[in-house]
Amino acid sequence: MKSVLLYIADDGGLEARLQAALDLTRSLGGHLHCLHANPYNAQLAVAGVTGISVMADIREMSRELSSELRDKIEKRLADEDVSWDYREENTEPSRGLSKNSALVDLIVLSSAGGQKDAAMPLGILGDVLFNATAPIVVQPDDVKKFDACGPALVAWNGSFESGNALRAAVPLLKMASDVHILTVEEDKDHDLPQLAASEYLAYHGIKSEIHSPPPGKVRVDQALLSEARNVHAEYLVMGAYGHSRAREFLFGGVTRNLFKDSPIPLVVSH
Repeated sequence: MKSVLLYIADDGGLEARLQAALDLTRSLGGHLHCLHANPYNAQLAVAGVTGISVMADIREMSRELSSELRDKIEKRLADEDVSWDYREENTEPSRGLSKNSALVDLIVLSSAGGQKDAAMPLGILGDVLFNATAPIVVQPDDVKKFDACGPALVAWNGSFESGNALRAAVPLLKMASDVHILTVEEDKDHDLPQLAASEYLAYHGIKSEIHSPPPGKVRVDQALLSEARNVHAEYLVMGAYGHSRAREFLFGGVTRNLFKDSPIPLVVSH
C-alpha cells in the first residue's frame, strides 16, 4: 500500500481530508495523488446567444476557482515532506475518482456528516465505493489526522464485504498498536465464523483480540461506535452495504449511519 488518492474540492472537509492523506502517505512511505474533478463541461450545448454567454461566464469562473484552489494546495504541499502530484479532470467527482482508482491503493474522501451545504454527498461516497477498485478512508470533517499507529477496530460479521475490508486493511493493521475485532450478532447468516478474521490476521503476523458482546437492542452502528470508544480506536475497518444500496439509502442501515455520524475515520470496502 503506497499510492494514496486524495479528492480535492473546496468544501468543508478539505482540510481534514488533506491532513489525513498526508498522515497516511507518511506512514506508508508512499506517494500522494491529488485529484480535482471539475464537473463543468467545456462544451457549450445551449441554444441562443444569451445562453452561450452565460455558459461562457460560468466556465471562466470555474477555471478561475480551479486555478486558485490548485495554487492553494500546491503551495501547501510544497512545504510537506511527501511525494505528490496534482491533476485536474473535466468530469463528475465519482466518475473521476473511480477511473483513477485502478492504480492506487487507498482513496481519501470525507464523511457525509459535515455542514449541510458543504458536506460530502452520500451519493458520491456510494458511487465510488461500488465502482472503485481501492478501499476508501471516510474522514470526518472535524478530525484532522489519521493515526495509523494507534489502536484499530475491525467490524466483523462474517460477510463477503467484511472479508474484503479486512484484506484491504492489512497494511494499515500491521502498523496499529492494537487490533480489536468486534463481532455483532445480526439477523442473517454468513459463511465465515468469528475466529476466521483473527486467524487470517495471524497469518500476516498481526495479533488481535476478539470482542463478542451479547445480543441486545442496540443498533449495530451504535455498538460499533461504543466499542471504538472503549478501546480508544483511531479508526474503524468495515465492509459497506451488506444489504442492497437502495435499501440502505431508504431505510438507513449501518453503512449510511456511520458515513454520517462516525466520529472516527472509517476504512471501508464493498
